[in-house]
Amino acid sequence: MIRFITSAAAAALLLSGIAVAQDKAEKKAPQVSVHQITENDKVKVYEVTYKVGAENKSIASTSMRVVRAIRGGRLERTFADGKKETVDYRPGQVRVNQPGPGYTTKNVGKSVLVLYVVQVK
Repeated sequence: MIRFITSAAAAALLLSGIAVAQDKAEKKAPQVSVHQITENDKVKVYEVTYKVGAENKSIASTSMRVVRAIRGGRLERTFADGKKETVDYRPGQVRVNQPGPGYTTKNVGKSVLVLYVVQVK
């Protein structure tokens, strides 16, 4: 009987440790970091870093943006209607993103992606 109680207690401690580890892992999920470089009445300039698996929940695309890849990678855009689009960036590549519907992004590549963005206000 004592062996059973000891085993049950050990199992409970093990399971609680796993639950705590899962909670910590969820809190440490990859994040998107945005570093604003400068801003004036016409443009906003910032650098965006996507760790592998990181998601940016809301991209307002109501204005034109010039995007240059500092470090290349692959983003998946998901639009409100559920449509998905994959965008590959090569280092040094420049894109002009025209205004359009809003979307979320996720780094689905195998490396950190760093983008330099100039957003027209």
